[in-house]
Amino acid sequence: MRHIALAFAAVSTTASAEPPSILHIIADDLGWNDVGFHGSEIPTPNIDRLSKQSVVFNRFYVSPICSPTRAGCLTGRYPFRFGIWNGVCNPQSRHGLPGDELTIAEWLGEHGYRHRGLIGKWHLGLASTRFHPLEHGFTEFLGHYNGAIDYFSHERHGELDWHRNHESLRQDGYSTDLLGDAAVEFVTNRPTPFHLLVAFNAPHSPLQAKRDDLDAVGFDSAGPRCPNTDKGIAKRESAPDYGEEGKGNTKRQTFAAMTRSMDENIGRILDALDRRNIADNTLVVFHSDNGADPKHGGSNQPLRGNKFTTWEGGVRVVALARWPGKFDKGSRFGGPVCYLDLFPTFATATGSTAPEGLDGTDLLPALTGRGALPKREILLGKDTVISGEWKRRGDQLFDVESDPEESHNVADLHPQIFTRLGSRLARFTRLSGPPVESSATRTGSWPPIDWKLPEEPPSP
Repeated sequence: MRHIALAFAAVSTTASAEPPSILHIIADDLGWNDVGFHGSEIPTPNIDRLSKQSVVFNRFYVSPICSPTRAGCLTGRYPFRFGIWNGVCNPQSRHGLPGDELTIAEWLGEHGYRHRGLIGKWHLGLASTRFHPLEHGFTEFLGHYNGAIDYFSHERHGELDWHRNHESLRQDGYSTDLLGDAAVEFVTNRPTPFHLLVAFNAPHSPLQAKRDDLDAVGFDSAGPRCPNTDKGIAKRESAPDYGEEGKGNTKRQTFAAMTRSMDENIGRILDALDRRNIADNTLVVFHSDNGADPKHGGSNQPLRGNKFTTWEGGVRVVALARWPGKFDKGSRFGGPVCYLDLFPTFATATGSTAPEGLDGTDLLPALTGRGALPKREILLGKDTVISGEWKRRGDQLFDVESDPEESHNVADLHPQIFTRLGSRLARFTRLSGPPVESSATRTGSWPPIDWKLPEEPPSP
């Protein structure tokens, strides 16, 4: 039985209004200082244009690592409830997104959204077909099960990791462009309302860019080449040619070129909405899955910390939402919001009531001026919690509204707040649950040829 009640009451604004299509775009390892509208030197004209049409979130929080963020976005529930937390669902792991967790794709399918696509990175279970995207409410899938695939060969651990639905697929091209192509095709041809999650692998390592993108950010063909930052990392990759193609002169330059490519494809997707004349009734959300990892070229400045940490640089990410006529374009939203809020917000945007049992909060009242953001705590880890302007991290307390760089520990100045937030951290242990693992038997070598996932045996 699912952990979330499916009982709800329909609340329609008008009898004839069609619910909005929902376009959710996730960047991979994009840092706070990696977009133009935050002052970066990296050219992101399409994301910058989108920011001027959107509500920009000043404090949008995620998990400090990939798989938990993706699980929380889909379920609206803390991913440590079902054992997805300290690491990713890597190629060796047996666990993944449990089938009894209701996803937003499943919920939308039960509310009239016939076409629900996932294009891009999954990273929520590779042990068997039990964890496949099509088992979690999506009607179409094109992309890769793993993270960190080679952008040109589409391989991971020497095997092709590129698939349409359940079948392996050989396509020539740079993966960011192929995902953009698929997203444009989906937006152009699927009946509305649709749900589309575009999970770019960019600008995550391996650092690989196309020549035209490198040229646009100052590449010198006679100059040095940046190192392969994935080689030598324990268990990351052993295939000899992995990540070698498409190197710029430096890590930052190559990262910038990869981000430029993603930005270009985001622009193509948004243009497809315009050509079809459905942009006004499409809710678009864009954000990164976690902060950048500077050793692979990204930057979170001026925020402290990076991916893998619960400092602001690891969990406070670029994020915005556009819904013409509903949200004030070009506005800034200062309150703390998070990845768990997307499920209930998407649900109520359809005109229905979100299911019970979610950890996230419906943001529509606050974003449309009909209400205030409710007071609450957001757990960012076993030792980190956010409440309003306050953030407790271990034995330190910060006012991240006035001190986003987390340079002044004020625990001694506010002992009551420090103690109160400590009591809230106890919820992490109370809510934490075990991972759900596949019972499929692996035969032969691992990984399987072309990453064909083993069949999950039927439940007894």
